[in-house]
Amino acid sequence: MSVQFLKLGGSLITDKHQPLTARPEVIKRLAAEIAAGLASQPGLQLVLGHGSGSFGHTPAKEHNTRNGVDTPEGWRGFAEVWRQARALNQIVMESLHAAGLPALAFPVSAAVIATDGRIVEWDTRPLEAALQRELLPVVYGDVAFDVQRGGTILSTEDIFDALAPRLNPGRILLAGLDPVWADFPANTRLVETITPANLAEVAAALGGSAATDVTGGMAAKVQQTLRLVTSLPNCEALIFSGQKAGEVQAALQGQSPGTRLAA
Repeated sequence: MSVQFLKLGGSLITDKHQPLTARPEVIKRLAAEIAAGLASQPGLQLVLGHGSGSFGHTPAKEHNTRNGVDTPEGWRGFAEVWRQARALNQIVMESLHAAGLPALAFPVSAAVIATDGRIVEWDTRPLEAALQRELLPVVYGDVAFDVQRGGTILSTEDIFDALAPRLNPGRILLAGLDPVWADFPANTRLVETITPANLAEVAAALGGSAATDVTGGMAAKVQQTLRLVTSLPNCEALIFSGQKAGEVQAALQGQSPGTRLAA
């Protein structure tokens, strides 16, 4: 069975410039593309993740949650980040079910222990059982209890990092607003491939994030994902635009839109 990971970026499914603002029509279209892509690929096992966008990053920045929690006010902020992230996840889950997908959410806040921002304890057997039974496990950027920091925030990429050695995905698909452009914001020269050999050359094109993003923006996501694919046998990642209708479905069907990351 072929396993793939797909992330729907927070900047794609929300307006990151407006707190608590989802893009319901975009989410509905993406759910339909995922359903069509899976229907056309028998045997494909998918782990779906999504960012929290304007539902999680604003209170997370206010309370500096990712870097640690150690005061009563900080723990109230921790709970608020959880509440907002869960609210967006519910919107996503409803769209997935409306598209006919048997999706189940696996929030890391309920199951994970981290140490200094990295997952160290997680019984993934329920998630793996869902995959084996042709269900669609859904993870998302969420708070987590942390042995060293007290509390923290785990991005979808952090979650994929922990799952990948156990599930050995062949592809990691990151659908956001854009692929990687060599001349952002003019966006006329696509960076077609990023490898460890040319990462330094393209680093200047990565930048950060145009809106509040406590998990590092494009630069952090590229570097983290490149480390991951180089640690796995025969794995590649794609960073591409989910704004273009049909691109998510095409990626699930084996096409390679956007920027490819490989060893």
